[in-house]
Amino acid sequence: MARTVGSNGPKTMEAIRKAGLRLIYTQGYEAMSLRRLAAEVGIQAGSLYNHITTKQDLLFDLIKVHMDELLERLDQALDGIADPEDRLQAFIAFHVGYHIARKREVFICYSELRSLESKNYDIVVGLRQQYERKLIGILDDGVASGRFTVADTTVAAYGILAMLTGVCTWFKPAGRLSKEEVTGIYTGMVRHGLVRTVDAPAVAEAT
Repeated sequence: MARTVGSNGPKTMEAIRKAGLRLIYTQGYEAMSLRRLAAEVGIQAGSLYNHITTKQDLLFDLIKVHMDELLERLDQALDGIADPEDRLQAFIAFHVGYHIARKREVFICYSELRSLESKNYDIVVGLRQQYERKLIGILDDGVASGRFTVADTTVAAYGILAMLTGVCTWFKPAGRLSKEEVTGIYTGMVRHGLVRTVDAPAVAEAT
């Protein structure tokens, strides 16, 4: 394959990331070879080492960049929103939209977590816990203000995240439902399970 990316370091690294993401998604981390990666990018295999040291470095880079961006974008989505219900709605909309748009990154982040070396694994797990704590904090605030009713906010957060993230496995942009419609359905289900309803006034007994 002819060289296609030139000698520009940042452009070459970006091409390596894109090709690595595609190959790991389709073949799996263990099956992907650096020789194949170099061929996909259009450089000599030895030239890869000017940008990455090992295949493990590439996997860690892909997952960490994904997690860093996920946390940064979430903070932007929640910025300026104080009400717990509004924050919950913003969280759901962000999570669904982000995960639909980055299906490959999300898949690799979950399926190849086991392939990370111990030090890299601990870093990524720490980032995932930061993200989880964002939702736990929203639920805690809702409970404290009397807006949400939930026995254990940590367990509830894990359940919500598992449900929302599952959208990656079945959603199709050209499918029956739009991203906005799916987000609305998920928001309704979560709110139905969490938001405290106002008790109806008691009916006076007949005398």
